[in-house]
Amino acid sequence: MAFRLKLVPDNTNIDFFRWQWLTFWGSVALVIASIILSAIMGLNFGIDFKGGTTIRTESTSAVDVGAYRTAVAPLGLGDVSITEVYDPTFGPDQHVAMLRIQAQEGYEAVTPEIITKVEEALKGVDPSITFPSVESVGPKVSGELIKTAVLSVLAGVAAICFYIWLRFEWQFSVGAVVSLIHDIALTIGIFSVFQIKFDLTIIAALLTILGYSINDTVVVFDRLRENLIKYKQTPLRDLCNLSVNETLSRTVMTSGTTLLALIALLIFGGDVIRGFVFAMTWGIVVGTYSSVYVAKNVVLMLGVKRDWGKKDDGPAGTQFATGK
Repeated sequence: MAFRLKLVPDNTNIDFFRWQWLTFWGSVALVIASIILSAIMGLNFGIDFKGGTTIRTESTSAVDVGAYRTAVAPLGLGDVSITEVYDPTFGPDQHVAMLRIQAQEGYEAVTPEIITKVEEALKGVDPSITFPSVESVGPKVSGELIKTAVLSVLAGVAAICFYIWLRFEWQFSVGAVVSLIHDIALTIGIFSVFQIKFDLTIIAALLTILGYSINDTVVVFDRLRENLIKYKQTPLRDLCNLSVNETLSRTVMTSGTTLLALIALLIFGGDVIRGFVFAMTWGIVVGTYSSVYVAKNVVLMLGVKRDWGKKDDGPAGTQFATGK
């Protein structure tokens, strides 16, 4: 007999909308709090958004990121990111690292004097180290990056909403928009509260979160649409519950396996990718939550057309929402 692992029993009947108003308005309150805290506390922008200098190093000895960081720490340069660069074209004795130093107070970029001090500090760790290139990012470029990052997130949301609008009725699109705003706001809010470094990798995480969240939402929306046609006399609230229960096993398996990988990366991945992995982990949790307790709540409040074969003469969802 084949062994089958079941994380969710068959034919579950969980009332996800028992606390419908509490979960929805609680989410609204969290979104408002996130926006206020982000405005008051601000974000801890990384070098990508604040400007700074990137120093490329090469050495015949293996890169010791910890030793490099210890060497430059006494210089008091603020946000310093050190990463080792891997490339299959590198020779066996070619070890490359990238140092990214934030722009110093009162300067558009790191001064030559500071760069010299950094190079001397690193040579104290590895006498064979060389510095093939030094590049600076000024405030104008970093400002353009912020603008591009915001536009990329907005474009992603707009494209997703257009897709939902084409595939489903407009009420589903509104639910998807609200849930995506919820996910982005809470992610930015937690980065603001804990002052976690916010750079271009976090923008990539936000775009990934949007795709992951809408994927889970669409799965339940699709099942809900099928049930709307199948059960013509069942109230909308019951159909929402039924649809979530029918897709619960898939949601738990998908989110659970993804979280297992992300938690492993969060613990063992190191400082370089920790911000990105944390954003992804948090995003999957709030994305899974919002697909049920935000997107479906919006659809439940707006109502949707029940009989797809009839012309809709009145307000959408009137008979649906009341269950008549």
